[in-house]
Amino acid sequence: MKRIAALVLVVILVGPSAAPAPADAHGGAAAAVALGAFALWSTLVIGAAVTSSGYPVVYPAPVYAIPASTYAAAPAPVAVRREVVYPHGRYVLYGDGVTTAYQWVWLPTPTPPPPPPGAPPAPPPLSR
Repeated sequence: MKRIAALVLVVILVGPSAAPAPADAHGGAAAAVALGAFALWSTLVIGAAVTSSGYPVVYPAPVYAIPASTYAAAPAPVAVRREVVYPHGRYVLYGDGVTTAYQWVWLPTPTPPPPPPGAPPAPPPLSR
């Protein structure tokens, strides 16, 4: 009921200031008077509405629980292939990439040892 009464009061007070004026409405003076009337009466109506607000609403405090902490283990490091073998040698990877930089080193395959010496040749038969 209070809202309807306030609305009717606003319409009664503001209605005349918003009435259409003829084209020769004496310039901007009429508009200024209408704006002043609106400013005066609207502050009175709005001020009454603000000062007559109800009691504050009290809500219970929200319940909060700390979430359980979880531990995620770090994934295992990917195995790095540290040796690449070729028929004539191999590459070996040194370092761990964190404290020591990676370094590929070429190691040639050692040449095979020469064959063992055979038995000395038999002496030629003696001819008589």
